[in-house]
Formats: sequence, structure tokens, C-alpha cells
Amino acid sequence: MQAGSSEEVASLMERILYEVKKLIVGQDVFLERVMVAILAQGHLLVEGVPGLAKTLTVKALANTINGGFRRIQFTPDLVPADLVGNRIYNQKTGEFTTTLGPVFTHLLLADEINRAPAKVQSALLEVMQERQVTIAGETHRLPAPFLVMATQNPIETEGTYPLPEAQVDRFMMKVLVGYPTPEEEFVIVQRVTGEVPQLAAITTPEELAALQAECRKGFVEPALMQHAVKLVAATRDPEKYGLKEIAPYLNFGASPRASIHLVEGARALAFLRGRDYVLPEDLVDLVPDVLRHRLVLSYQAMAEGLDADALIFKIMKHLPAPAKALEKHVATT
Repeated sequence: MQAGSSEEVASLMERILYEVKKLIVGQDVFLERVMVAILAQGHLLVEGVPGLAKTLTVKALANTINGGFRRIQFTPDLVPADLVGNRIYNQKTGEFTTTLGPVFTHLLLADEINRAPAKVQSALLEVMQERQVTIAGETHRLPAPFLVMATQNPIETEGTYPLPEAQVDRFMMKVLVGYPTPEEEFVIVQRVTGEVPQLAAITTPEELAALQAECRKGFVEPALMQHAVKLVAATRDPEKYGLKEIAPYLNFGASPRASIHLVEGARALAFLRGRDYVLPEDLVDLVPDVLRHRLVLSYQAMAEGLDADALIFKIMKHLPAPAKALEKHVATT
């Protein structure tokens, strides 16, 4: 299949989701965010307790796009070479050979990413941002498309390292995965204890890369871009935007990368919904996921039991999206 219209992109993504849903029950928002991240070429940080099919979801997606999948279990004794690869001396030939690490894949699952020390985090930083690895002065490009999905366990803090702000900022979104409903859990038990369904390969990494390029052509109204910038700026200087009451709760706001990810994510979400132009609801739906991991809360916020989502919703309520964005564009298409 060649990259085509937004309807064709949406149709392909629907077929991929249909295959994945043969295995995964529920988790509709989580799956949609994964698809957004793939189309927008962004990385995903997932927070949820063990046993919620985070690993299974990524593995199923890798099967449907016929791409490579690797899982790395992050532990305190992990070293950068375990991640990116190393130079190994061959005694027989007297030469060094390069062994590439598990990051050379299409979908990389970094399980319990906050269990690894700072050196490993910094090695992953180049991988996520530059999509390349440097070993002994030699640069190796990662395969395309490339997506890092990292998981964190919110109920286990012993033996964990806080992620550096520079690395957290490189994740396009942070998605919170909750428990399934009793009805969904019943279906999960039925599927897991029965015959495992076989997933079909729907597309290839090359076709997916073409779809990513097509997605970048989607139209975004300048008013919506301005709204994205305004929302992000309000996290840095709440008083300037009439939000003086939340200023004591924020030590640091989101970086300009948040504005970029918000627009790119909204464009990808619009394509998933069968449009080549972004509507306000596409942008609004992604605001909590794009911003929640980028806000550094004050001790006062923690003492009063406020989380990032509560502050984000206050900002969104005070700064509503432009109601008539794209009216002219839609009328002429």
C-alpha cells in the first residue's frame, strides 16, 4: 500500500487495531495513544501497575506491522553497553568487532525504566532524540520507524531512580493505564486461558514510514498552534494568563518541545480519525497526556494532594480552545 489520503491512513490503522484487539481487551485510550505516537514519531511513557498488558500490547503491534520488537528489563546493575552495544576484541583475528545492542529494533519496550542508573538513562537519551548510537566514535543509525515505549510502576519506589528532566521531556506523552472493568477482566481470563489468537501482519515498517511522512502534511490552523503555545506558556507563567491561584503549585512548566509534541500529536490523532486537518478536540484530547510528565510541582501542591492533571484541567478550563478554528478551511475543502 502506498501512502495516500487521511481516509486510507485511518483505514489501515483501524485494521491494525482490529488485529491487536484480538489479543488485547479494553485499553482503548492507551491503544489510541500508542497509534498516535507511532504516526507522530514520538516516544511513549506508560505508568501502570504490573499485569495490564503493556508488554503484550507493544509486542502485538510489532507483529501487525511486521517489525522488530525488543524488550529490555531495566535493573540497577544495567550498563550502557547492555543497551546500545559494545566493541568486542576477537583474539583469533586480533581485531575489534562491533556488537549492536537491543535498541536496534522498531519497537523498543523499556520495562521499569526508572530502575536504571543515570549512565544508562543518558545512553538512552541519544537513542531517543537522535535515533542513532555512537560506539567507539562510530555512529550507527537505528531502523525506521523507531518507537520507545517505557513503563513505570507507580506503586513501587524502592530501588528506583528519578528520570532526568531532559529525558522525561523527550517522551511525547505519558499515559496512565488503569485496571480493566470486571466485564473486561472476564473476557481477558477467557482469552488467556483459551486458544491464543494468531495475529496477521497488516503492514510493513517501510509502509509505516511512508504513512508517517504523509501524516506530517496534515493541516493545522495557526489559531490552534497559538492555542497550544498559550497552554504550554501558561504552565511556565500562570500569572500572565490570569491563573495566579495555581502559580504556587508549579516550580517549573513545560518546555517548547511540549508545544511541538502537542501539535504533532493532534495531527496524528486527526489522521486516525480520518481527517487531514486538525480540529480543536484533537488538540484538547491530548493536552493532559502531553503535559502531565513535564510539570514540576512544588511541595505545596504535594502537601495539598494536587497532581499535574488537576492543574492542567484548571489551565484548560481557563483557556478554552478556539471554537471556530478551521471553519474557513473546512468550507473550502
